[in-house]
Amino acid sequence: MVRPYIRTGGRVRPHRDVRLESVVVAASGAADELGPDARRVLSLFAVGRGGLAVADIAAALRLPPSTVRIIVSSLMDSGHLASPAPAVEDQPRNDLLQKVLDGLRELV
Repeated sequence: MVRPYIRTGGRVRPHRDVRLESVVVAASGAADELGPDARRVLSLFAVGRGGLAVADIAAALRLPPSTVRIIVSSLMDSGHLASPAPAVEDQPRNDLLQKVLDGLRELV
């Protein structure tokens, strides 16, 4: 058994706000210089596969979620992983959402 602080290079917190529900996608970069756990994370992103939640990565690799959060944060820092941001213009307007909510309440 390898201790989590060994897997993370002694880090106890991620540099970024990476939560268990955060979705990440593979970006670019050579994986040769990465450690074995980082390469294992990247291996989950097959060609054409979409994003994965950090919790799913932890479950697939059978690693503690806190450790995976730190590894994913490091991979994001190095540019190997990215977190897709939703397009702002694709968001519905607040007044439309309010009308939908009012309509749903009338149905109940």
